[in-house]
Formats: sequence, structure tokens, C-alpha cells
Amino acid sequence: MKNIVEINNISVDYLLKKYSIRAVNKVSLNIVEGKITALVGESGSGKTTLANTLLKNLSDPGKLEEGEILYFGNENIVVINQLFGNNLQKFRWAEISMVFQGAQNALNPLMTIFEQFYETLLVHRPKINKDEAKKISTHYLNLVNLDPEKVFSAYPHELSGGMKQRVMIAFSLLLEPKLIILDEPTTALDVIVQDYIFKLLKKINVDLRISMLLLTHDISVVSKYADFVAVMYGSKMMEYGTVKDVFTMQLHPYTKGLINATPSLGKDISLMKTIPGSPANLMFLPSGCVFNPRCEKAWDLCKSHEPGYYKYPDETHVIRCHLYSEGGK
Repeated sequence: MKNIVEINNISVDYLLKKYSIRAVNKVSLNIVEGKITALVGESGSGKTTLANTLLKNLSDPGKLEEGEILYFGNENIVVINQLFGNNLQKFRWAEISMVFQGAQNALNPLMTIFEQFYETLLVHRPKINKDEAKKISTHYLNLVNLDPEKVFSAYPHELSGGMKQRVMIAFSLLLEPKLIILDEPTTALDVIVQDYIFKLLKKINVDLRISMLLLTHDISVVSKYADFVAVMYGSKMMEYGTVKDVFTMQLHPYTKGLINATPSLGKDISLMKTIPGSPANLMFLPSGCVFNPRCEKAWDLCKSHEPGYYKYPDETHVIRCHLYSEGGK
């Protein structure tokens, strides 16, 4: 399998007046071409910061302190963190696009949907006329099962939440990118619309062979639609592997906790178990393993030394846990 993006040991800090917060801490991750890779974890784990770093879209005072991000979608390898100015503008949306969390916040309330589509196309193709833009936009609105004639002249407030989310998906496809980042794409939508949106995204992934990075805290969605999954906690990646391996083996205690806390119609509800304690405070991280205060399997080494990455049982499965070290249990 070929990787479309390789994230190598990146760290992101938010530099404040009196202190700095490390939102992403030495994370490495491969995004496989043509597949859906899910990034899961509780709020504050670093998922959105990692995604925004992929597009060099960090809000101030965020700063990439170390590491590099390599993009393999072109003939030449692109180091994303070294792109600036016009090169960065041409890269965004044409190579990697993003469906932001909350479509109602991403669309301009003062412009019609077509005006926003046309404006985006003009930035990348200055010579395009309205007829060409309408033809391209019509194709992608049809792809997400929206009626172009009704949607083009509408303002965002005239559309339902599910329609706005599908408009954003069409928006992300306009310039035929090779990778789409989806940041909690079904936030605030009811469960029926959520399922419809995810089925639509999976169809686009399969039919168009577009790679996707899905950010979510919903582990059940990951099991149903993703091919690979990376689990984040307290700014660090805890586990990475195929969805089948991660869900079957449940090797990392945090991964197992997330899965056990997920309700299921086919599972005895009495077997559900929440993870004790609260998510890690990035300002006051514990020594050793960042998850050790909430981990039922923590031992002395977990409280004094930070674990490295261990490959178990093979190269495709990576775990950050002392249990799988040479001296582990």
C-alpha cells in the first residue's frame, strides 16, 4: 500500500504569554492512499490541531515546533510545512481539502451557494467563466444528491443542517483533491442524517478513490466506515493499525476503554464500562505515560517513564504502551 501523507514526529505548541501548551506531541502517522483513516480520541486530545497542521492552517498562537509532513500525491514529494505564499494557496483545496466542523460556520451567510463555489474556483482558475463553474459545481452537487437549481440560489440559512453538510462535501470536491480531511462532519445532525452522510462519504471514497482523514470521537462510526484508525490521548498517539486489528485485539488500555464505553444494540448494556477520571489537562500532564492516572493496568514504570512506540504483533500495528515493551507484562 502507498501512503499519500506521512506525518513524521510533529509537535505543535500554542505559545501564550506566561506558558505554552503542547497540543500535539511527537506524533507520527501514515495516511494510506485511497483509504479512510480515522483519528479518534476525546475532546482536547489534539485531533483538530493535527488536521489543521496538515493544511498549515493553525490559528495563532499555534506553531509547528518540530517534525515534517510529506505529501506523495504528486510526481514530486511535497514537504507541506515548507510551503508558503502562492505555493501554499495553490496546494490547499487542490491537493488537500477540508470539511470543517459545523457547516453553518464554514459557509458565508451573505453569499449564495453558487457565489461561494464560483469564488473558490476563481482563486485557483482565474480564467474560468460562470458557465464552466456552474457545470463543475452541478456535477458535485448531483454527486451528493442535491438539486443544483434549488441550491445554487440559496443562502446558507435557507438550507437544513444535512443539506449544508452535503454542500460542504461538494465544496471539498470542487478541485478534485486527492485527500479530504473531515473534522467531525456530522456534528449537530440527527442519527439518521449522520448515517446518510457517512454512507455518502464511503461511496465517494470507493468510487473516486479519494483518500480521507476522519476526525471523530464516535468509535462506532470508525468500526463501520474506516480502514485504518489512530487513537489519540493527551496530545499523543496511543495506537495505530487497521480497524480490524485494533477492534479485535484491543491492545492499548485506552483503546479498550473507548470501545467498552460505546453502546451497541447487540451488546449487553450491563457490560458497558466508562473510563474512570477525566481527560488529560494539557497544562498539567502527569509524568510517565500520559494515560497512567486513568489506566487500570498502570504499574511503576508507567508512572516514571514515558513509553515509546512498540510494533505488535507486526509492522502494521503500533502501540505506545509499556505493556508491550521488552520488560512489559
